[in-house]
Amino acid sequence: MVVVDGPRADPAPIRVGLSTTCSYPESTTAAFEIAARLGYDGVEVLVWTDPVSQDGAALQRLVDHFAVPVLSVHAPTLLLTQRTWGRGDPWGKLERSAELAASLGAGTVVVHPPFRWQREYASGFVAGVQRLEERTGVVLAVENMFPWRARGREVVAYAPGWDPADVGYRHLTLDYSHAATSGQDCLQLTRAFGERLAHVHLCDGSGSVKDEHLVPGEGAQPVAAALAELVRSGFGGTVVAEVNTRRARGRAAREELLARTLEFARTHLAPARVTR
Repeated sequence: MVVVDGPRADPAPIRVGLSTTCSYPESTTAAFEIAARLGYDGVEVLVWTDPVSQDGAALQRLVDHFAVPVLSVHAPTLLLTQRTWGRGDPWGKLERSAELAASLGAGTVVVHPPFRWQREYASGFVAGVQRLEERTGVVLAVENMFPWRARGREVVAYAPGWDPADVGYRHLTLDYSHAATSGQDCLQLTRAFGERLAHVHLCDGSGSVKDEHLVPGEGAQPVAAALAELVRSGFGGTVVAEVNTRRARGRAAREELLARTLEFARTHLAPARVTR
Protein backbone atom coordinates (compact mmCIF):
# COMPACT_ATOMS: atom_id res chain seq x y z
CA MET A 1 0.00 0.00 0.00
CA VAL A 2 1.25 3.49 -0.91
CA VAL A 3 0.82 6.06 1.83
CA VAL A 4 0.32 9.65 0.64
CA ASP A 5 1.07 12.35 3.22
CA GLY A 6 -0.95 14.94 1.37
CA PRO A 7 -1.57 16.45 -2.05
CA ARG A 8 1.61 17.01 -4.03
CA ALA A 9 2.33 20.54 -5.06
CA ASP A 10 2.07 21.13 -8.78
CA PRO A 11 5.43 21.92 -10.39
CA ALA A 12 6.13 25.55 -11.13
CA PRO A 13 5.02 26.42 -14.67
CA ILE A 14 7.76 26.81 -17.25
CA ARG A 15 8.22 30.48 -18.06
CA VAL A 16 7.79 31.57 -21.66
CA GLY A 17 9.80 34.56 -22.81
CA LEU A 18 9.99 36.62 -25.99
CA SER A 19 13.31 37.21 -27.72
CA THR A 20 13.90 40.79 -28.79
CA THR A 21 14.79 39.36 -32.20
CA CYS A 22 11.06 38.74 -32.67
CA SER A 23 10.39 42.47 -32.96
CA TYR A 24 12.96 43.08 -35.71
CA PRO A 25 13.05 45.38 -37.65
CA GLU A 26 11.44 47.20 -34.75
CA SER A 27 13.51 48.03 -31.69
CA THR A 28 14.39 46.36 -28.41
CA THR A 29 11.86 48.67 -26.75
CA ALA A 30 9.15 47.36 -29.09
CA ALA A 31 9.84 43.81 -27.91
CA PHE A 32 9.17 44.79 -24.29
CA GLU A 33 5.94 46.49 -25.32
CA ILE A 34 4.78 43.44 -27.31
CA ALA A 35 5.73 41.03 -24.52
CA ALA A 36 3.71 43.05 -22.01
CA ARG A 37 0.69 43.37 -24.27
CA LEU A 38 0.55 39.66 -25.17
CA GLY A 39 1.30 38.30 -21.69
CA TYR A 40 4.76 36.79 -22.08
CA ASP A 41 6.59 36.08 -18.83
CA GLY A 42 9.63 38.13 -19.82
CA VAL A 43 12.12 38.82 -22.58
CA GLU A 44 15.45 37.60 -23.83
CA VAL A 45 17.65 40.51 -24.84
CA LEU A 46 19.86 40.02 -27.88
CA VAL A 47 22.83 42.35 -27.51
CA TRP A 48 23.25 43.95 -30.93
CA THR A 49 23.57 47.37 -32.61
CA ASP A 50 20.50 48.84 -30.89
CA PRO A 51 22.11 50.95 -28.12
CA VAL A 52 19.31 50.07 -25.68
CA SER A 53 20.25 46.38 -25.90
CA GLN A 54 23.76 47.20 -24.67
CA ASP A 55 22.76 49.50 -21.82
CA GLY A 56 21.84 47.93 -18.48
CA ALA A 57 20.29 51.13 -17.12
CA ALA A 58 18.12 51.60 -20.22
CA LEU A 59 16.99 47.98 -20.05
CA GLN A 60 16.14 48.31 -16.37
CA ARG A 61 13.94 51.29 -17.19
CA LEU A 62 12.07 49.14 -19.70
CA VAL A 63 11.70 46.37 -17.10
CA ASP A 64 10.25 48.87 -14.64
CA HIS A 65 7.98 50.61 -17.15
CA PHE A 66 6.46 47.50 -18.74
CA ALA A 67 6.70 45.23 -15.67
CA VAL A 68 8.38 42.63 -17.86
CA PRO A 69 11.60 41.05 -16.51
CA VAL A 70 14.67 40.10 -18.50
CA LEU A 71 14.88 36.31 -18.30
CA SER A 72 18.04 35.85 -20.37
CA VAL A 73 20.64 37.66 -22.43
CA HIS A 74 21.92 36.52 -25.82
CA ALA A 75 25.60 37.40 -26.13
CA PRO A 76 26.72 39.18 -29.33
CA THR A 77 28.32 36.03 -30.74
CA LEU A 78 26.34 35.86 -33.98
CA LEU A 79 28.07 36.53 -37.28
CA LEU A 80 25.93 39.66 -37.67
CA THR A 81 26.83 41.00 -34.21
CA GLN A 82 30.60 40.55 -34.44
CA ARG A 83 31.19 44.32 -34.25
CA THR A 84 28.99 44.85 -31.19
CA TRP A 85 31.16 45.87 -28.21
CA GLY A 86 34.17 45.96 -30.52
CA ARG A 87 35.46 43.58 -33.16
CA GLY A 88 37.99 41.83 -30.95
CA ASP A 89 38.17 40.25 -27.50
CA PRO A 90 35.32 37.69 -27.61
CA TRP A 91 35.95 36.82 -23.96
CA GLY A 92 35.30 40.42 -23.05
CA LYS A 93 31.93 40.19 -24.81
CA LEU A 94 30.97 37.09 -22.84
CA GLU A 95 32.02 38.73 -19.58
CA ARG A 96 30.01 41.87 -20.36
CA SER A 97 27.00 39.74 -21.30
CA ALA A 98 27.22 37.83 -18.00
CA GLU A 99 27.58 41.08 -16.07
CA LEU A 100 24.58 42.56 -17.92
CA ALA A 101 22.49 39.49 -17.15
CA ALA A 102 23.45 39.53 -13.48
CA SER A 103 22.66 43.23 -13.15
CA LEU A 104 19.16 42.62 -14.54
CA GLY A 105 18.47 39.51 -12.48
CA ALA A 106 18.61 37.22 -15.52
CA GLY A 107 20.10 33.81 -14.79
CA THR A 108 21.12 32.72 -18.29
CA VAL A 109 23.35 33.92 -21.11
CA VAL A 110 22.94 32.23 -24.50
CA VAL A 111 26.25 31.72 -26.29
CA HIS A 112 27.12 30.47 -29.76
CA PRO A 113 30.17 28.22 -30.15
CA PRO A 114 33.29 29.96 -31.50
CA PHE A 115 33.89 30.39 -35.20
CA ARG A 116 36.77 28.28 -36.48
CA TRP A 117 38.83 31.38 -37.32
CA GLN A 118 38.73 32.44 -33.65
CA ARG A 119 41.48 29.94 -32.89
CA GLU A 120 42.76 31.18 -29.56
CA TYR A 121 39.22 31.78 -28.26
CA ALA A 122 38.09 28.34 -29.44
CA SER A 123 41.05 26.51 -27.92
CA GLY A 124 40.09 27.50 -24.38
CA PHE A 125 36.35 27.91 -24.86
CA VAL A 126 35.00 24.96 -22.86
CA ALA A 127 37.12 25.61 -19.79
CA GLY A 128 36.69 29.37 -20.11
CA VAL A 129 32.91 29.15 -20.16
CA GLN A 130 32.98 27.02 -17.03
CA ARG A 131 35.24 29.48 -15.21
CA LEU A 132 33.02 32.40 -16.19
CA GLU A 133 29.95 30.57 -14.89
CA GLU A 134 31.67 29.91 -11.58
CA ARG A 135 32.85 33.50 -11.24
CA THR A 136 29.57 35.22 -12.12
CA GLY A 137 26.95 32.70 -11.00
CA VAL A 138 25.24 33.06 -14.39
CA VAL A 139 24.50 30.02 -16.56
CA LEU A 140 26.21 30.17 -19.96
CA ALA A 141 24.14 27.89 -22.20
CA VAL A 142 25.90 27.01 -25.46
CA GLU A 143 23.52 26.81 -28.40
CA ASN A 144 23.20 24.05 -30.99
CA MET A 145 24.01 25.38 -34.44
CA PHE A 146 23.99 23.82 -37.93
CA PRO A 147 26.39 23.21 -40.82
CA TRP A 148 26.78 25.98 -43.35
CA ARG A 149 26.08 24.74 -46.87
CA ALA A 150 27.21 26.36 -50.10
CA ARG A 151 27.01 24.90 -53.61
CA GLY A 152 26.22 21.48 -52.27
CA ARG A 153 29.15 21.43 -49.85
CA GLU A 154 29.28 21.84 -46.09
CA VAL A 155 31.48 24.59 -44.70
CA VAL A 156 33.14 24.08 -41.32
CA ALA A 157 32.23 27.30 -39.52
CA TYR A 158 32.37 26.43 -35.81
CA ALA A 159 35.01 25.00 -33.52
CA PRO A 160 34.99 22.32 -32.36
CA GLY A 161 31.72 22.02 -34.30
CA TRP A 162 28.09 23.06 -34.64
CA ASP A 163 26.73 20.20 -32.49
CA PRO A 164 27.45 20.81 -28.78
CA ALA A 165 26.12 17.44 -27.57
CA ASP A 166 29.45 15.66 -27.37
CA VAL A 167 31.44 18.64 -26.08
CA GLY A 168 31.95 19.08 -22.35
CA TYR A 169 29.62 22.03 -21.84
CA ARG A 170 27.73 22.09 -18.56
CA HIS A 171 24.69 23.85 -20.00
CA LEU A 172 23.08 23.86 -23.42
CA THR A 173 20.51 25.87 -25.38
CA LEU A 174 18.30 23.94 -27.80
CA ASP A 175 17.07 25.91 -30.81
CA TYR A 176 14.34 24.06 -32.71
CA SER A 177 14.97 25.88 -36.01
CA HIS A 178 18.67 25.05 -35.84
CA ALA A 179 17.72 21.42 -35.23
CA ALA A 180 15.66 21.47 -38.43
CA THR A 181 18.41 23.11 -40.47
CA SER A 182 20.96 20.56 -39.26
CA GLY A 183 18.64 17.65 -40.10
CA GLN A 184 18.13 16.70 -36.46
CA ASP A 185 15.00 16.09 -34.38
CA CYS A 186 14.23 18.49 -31.51
CA LEU A 187 12.50 15.80 -29.45
CA GLN A 188 15.48 13.46 -29.73
CA LEU A 189 17.83 16.33 -28.87
CA THR A 190 15.73 17.22 -25.83
CA ARG A 191 16.25 13.70 -24.54
CA ALA A 192 19.90 13.55 -25.57
CA PHE A 193 20.77 16.86 -23.88
CA GLY A 194 19.14 15.61 -20.69
CA GLU A 195 19.95 17.53 -17.53
CA ARG A 196 22.37 19.78 -19.40
CA LEU A 197 19.45 21.40 -21.25
CA ALA A 198 19.08 24.81 -19.62
CA HIS A 199 17.32 26.92 -22.22
CA VAL A 200 15.07 26.51 -25.28
CA HIS A 201 14.48 28.68 -28.33
CA LEU A 202 10.90 28.00 -29.42
CA CYS A 203 10.34 28.08 -33.16
CA ASP A 204 10.09 25.56 -36.01
CA GLY A 205 11.72 24.65 -39.30
CA SER A 206 10.93 22.71 -42.44
CA GLY A 207 14.38 21.19 -42.88
CA SER A 208 15.50 23.81 -45.39
CA VAL A 209 19.16 24.81 -45.58
CA LYS A 210 17.93 28.21 -44.40
CA ASP A 211 17.52 28.94 -40.69
CA GLU A 212 13.79 29.70 -40.88
CA HIS A 213 12.55 30.31 -37.31
CA LEU A 214 8.94 29.57 -38.21
CA VAL A 215 5.97 29.85 -35.89
CA PRO A 216 5.80 26.55 -33.96
CA GLY A 217 3.53 24.08 -35.72
CA GLU A 218 4.26 25.48 -39.17
CA GLY A 219 7.36 23.37 -39.81
CA ALA A 220 8.29 19.71 -39.66
CA GLN A 221 9.79 19.52 -36.17
CA PRO A 222 7.92 17.63 -33.38
CA VAL A 223 7.69 20.82 -31.37
CA ALA A 224 4.56 19.92 -29.40
CA ALA A 225 6.07 16.60 -28.32
CA ALA A 226 9.36 18.31 -27.39
CA LEU A 227 7.54 20.80 -25.16
CA ALA A 228 5.59 17.99 -23.53
CA GLU A 229 8.89 16.22 -22.89
CA LEU A 230 10.14 19.32 -21.06
CA VAL A 231 7.18 19.09 -18.72
CA ARG A 232 7.56 15.34 -18.24
CA SER A 233 11.27 15.61 -17.44
CA GLY A 234 10.90 18.45 -14.94
CA PHE A 235 12.76 21.02 -17.05
CA GLY A 236 13.79 23.94 -14.87
CA GLY A 237 14.87 26.42 -17.50
CA THR A 238 13.09 28.94 -19.69
CA VAL A 239 11.45 28.62 -23.10
CA VAL A 240 11.95 31.70 -25.26
CA ALA A 241 10.08 32.38 -28.50
CA GLU A 242 12.53 33.17 -31.29
CA VAL A 243 10.29 33.51 -34.34
CA ASN A 244 11.12 35.43 -37.51
CA THR A 245 8.50 38.15 -38.08
CA ARG A 246 10.47 40.31 -40.50
CA ARG A 247 7.93 39.87 -43.29
CA ALA A 248 4.97 40.78 -41.11
CA ARG A 249 3.12 43.77 -42.51
CA GLY A 250 3.09 46.03 -39.51
CA ARG A 251 2.75 45.67 -35.75
CA ALA A 252 -0.67 44.02 -35.75
CA ALA A 253 0.48 41.22 -38.06
CA ARG A 254 3.65 40.76 -36.00
CA GLU A 255 1.70 40.51 -32.77
CA GLU A 256 -0.67 37.97 -34.31
CA LEU A 257 2.27 35.65 -35.08
CA LEU A 258 3.68 36.08 -31.60
CA ALA A 259 0.29 35.59 -29.93
CA ARG A 260 -0.06 32.28 -31.79
CA THR A 261 3.41 31.29 -30.64
CA LEU A 262 2.57 32.04 -27.01
CA GLU A 263 -0.73 30.15 -27.23
CA PHE A 264 1.11 27.13 -28.67
CA ALA A 265 3.63 27.25 -25.84
CA ARG A 266 1.01 27.58 -23.09
CA THR A 267 -1.01 24.71 -24.56
CA HIS A 268 1.85 22.24 -24.85
CA LEU A 269 3.66 23.25 -21.66
CA ALA A 270 0.57 22.74 -19.51
CA PRO A 271 1.18 20.00 -16.93
CA ALA A 272 -0.86 16.88 -17.48
CA ARG A 273 -3.87 16.68 -15.17
CA VAL A 274 -3.85 13.68 -12.87
CA THR A 275 -7.24 12.39 -11.70
CA ARG A 276 -7.21 11.25 -8.08
